[in-house]
Amino acid sequence: MASDLNPLIWPASATRNGQGEIAIGEVSVSDLAKQYGTPLYVFDEADVRKRARDYVVAFTSSDIETSVHYAGKAFITTKVAQWVNQEGLGIDVASVGELEVALRAGLNPSQIVMHGNNKSVQDLERAVEVGVGRIVIDSLIEIERLNAVAASAGIVQQVLLRLTVGVEAHTHEAISTAHEDQKFGLSTASGMAMAAVDNVLECNALSLAGLHSHIGSQIFDATGFELATHRVVDFAVQIKERHGISVSELDVGGGMGIAYVEGDDPLDVNAMAKSILDIVRTECARVNISVPKISVEPGRAIIGNPGITLYEVGTVKPVELDSGITRHYISVDGGMSDNIRTALYDAEYTAVIANRLSDAKKVLSRVVGKHCESGDIVVRDIELPADTRPGDLIAVAATGAYCRSMASNYNHIPRPAAVSVAAGSSQVLLRRETVEDLLAYDAGVN
Repeated sequence: MASDLNPLIWPASATRNGQGEIAIGEVSVSDLAKQYGTPLYVFDEADVRKRARDYVVAFTSSDIETSVHYAGKAFITTKVAQWVNQEGLGIDVASVGELEVALRAGLNPSQIVMHGNNKSVQDLERAVEVGVGRIVIDSLIEIERLNAVAASAGIVQQVLLRLTVGVEAHTHEAISTAHEDQKFGLSTASGMAMAAVDNVLECNALSLAGLHSHIGSQIFDATGFELATHRVVDFAVQIKERHGISVSELDVGGGMGIAYVEGDDPLDVNAMAKSILDIVRTECARVNISVPKISVEPGRAIIGNPGITLYEVGTVKPVELDSGITRHYISVDGGMSDNIRTALYDAEYTAVIANRLSDAKKVLSRVVGKHCESGDIVVRDIELPADTRPGDLIAVAATGAYCRSMASNYNHIPRPAAVSVAAGSSQVLLRRETVEDLLAYDAGVN
């Protein structure tokens, strides 16, 4: 593998041929661009499957019952849902739309966990109707709402309570989810979480299956999990003392980080799994309670690095800065409508010229999109060859998670296609939108 394709960042099958062109899954980027157009999301199927399988293996334990659910919010299509399910994972969904994709993929509904801080009655009715295995309660209001839905359907619905345990994850504020001042969960410190336990136990149509804690996303070590688990276990003890029941399941959420740029050094799945399971064992032993079933919800860690985005360069504009340095603005045929993460999270990415090698010196560059917005930046600061020119293909690594899921039609730009590659062939996961698709939503004129 060429030195500019760090295997921690790029799909496992990424290579360059003698002319310097990148191939993924033995399919060249030029062939992909010619067949499907650009921008284009490309996923290495074998890499996705292996990462999913690695999670199942890593979290398999001789003394603890475990389950792994793929976090569909990262990126979900029917095929992707089938891949991860075939490798032994369930799926967690955050909307009815994600739920319907999982069902369409053929998942047993009992393998599905449903999230959401504001599930409507219609959302809950659909989840109960199809038999979703776990619904994660996120508010006191939802308890009453779901109990009524489940009672009307004549079932007892298994629920998890999402706890807010006051842990500050070392990640971007927008993707940190276990501190007190945010929208998710039931605070253990305020008493809201115990009130939720009391309310659920009074409901004839709900059964408390366990507790859920998710500290955030893009986590590089197990420190946050340790503190969160300590507090969740203490809360489980309080439940036992108050009600005489033992918590049978602990869902520690997801958020395991990936490498986007050189220097990123997340724990590998085996080290992360060992740390989390050891933490649970230690914390349960500390308070002398049985170790519950442990569930985890990786998304980005499975789908992020196997995905790249291909763009075609349209213009290159050298701009002199006040410092005397020249920055090359490289405009591509996509932008913030297919990757909002740079603008939203100050996310950093690795990018390369994908269709050739260049001996030209590298210069300070910024990869920008075609949208009418100065914040339309794909890669803020990167060194790219000085001879980067119109028609070149640029590949941006590690775009498999959240890029297509958060894509928009800003400036009425149709969303790109997503394809998968494996063993020299490709298939469409999501077709490219067209202007006709956009006009079809427009009610027209009277």
